[in-house]
Amino acid sequence: MKILHIFKTEPDGVTNTLVEVISKGEEATAFELYKDNVDYGKLLDLVFEHDKVISWW
Repeated sequence: MKILHIFKTEPDGVTNTLVEVISKGEEATAFELYKDNVDYGKLLDLVFEHDKVISWW
């Protein structure tokens, strides 16, 4: 299963631990909305390429 993690803010230690647990044994990709020059076209492509999408706010 392919999992996409979308981060609105930089993840803290707890969030990083949760991401590791959820993604263990799976193919995971992180997309960082909090960085400059976000490529929303790429984000849309990633959403359709992955089986599960998790938004971290």
